[in-house]
Amino acid sequence: MSNKNEGMKMNVDYTLYLVTDRRLMSTATLSEAVEQAILGGCTMVQLREKEASASSFFKLAEEIKQITDRYEVPLIINDRIDIALAVGAAGVHVGQNDIPASAVRNFIPHNMLLGVSAASVDEAIQAQRDGADYLGIGAMFPTGTKDDARAVTMDELRKIKQAVTIPIVAIGGINKHNIDSFPPMNIDGVAIVSAIIAESDIKGAAKQLKCLFQQEDQNTR
Repeated sequence: MSNKNEGMKMNVDYTLYLVTDRRLMSTATLSEAVEQAILGGCTMVQLREKEASASSFFKLAEEIKQITDRYEVPLIINDRIDIALAVGAAGVHVGQNDIPASAVRNFIPHNMLLGVSAASVDEAIQAQRDGADYLGIGAMFPTGTKDDARAVTMDELRKIKQAVTIPIVAIGGINKHNIDSFPPMNIDGVAIVSAIIAESDIKGAAKQLKCLFQQEDQNTR
């Protein structure tokens, strides 16, 4: 198992990073939504459950991990280090108001991914110093999925990209109308919630977003 996780950590594809939100999903179950998103091209899945009890979060994480394992897509757990460890997730993602990244890094296995949210150059540099494997930078655009999200300008994103060497994933209000804003930054991926999971055709939405991001990205190389 550890070898598999180590391989994931070395060869992670951040291109299209799904962040879940059961309140927005168009399907009857989250498992169906996640599977459709992966079939559409999502390369990573973060399970984010801010209001679930520990037991229901754990049960859901086990269900989702069966799907992500089937398609060999890394599963990241938001905030809950205990649940990430309990289900053998590929990694955990923490924000600036959660347990400090340095403490998380010392607690989880070395081959487990650690993602950290950041909204400034200073936060990004500190996260890298603390052992983060990748950064979630945002909110890039206004978003209804995270009420307390701080706004990040494109200029700040550019500065963060220059300041760190670990992968960067942009998040916050990203959809098919604004995804072409990122390629000049040469970032590693985009994290998307509602523009995938709330769509009636989740698979189609994911496929379109991935094509738009990769097509624009190739045009800048």
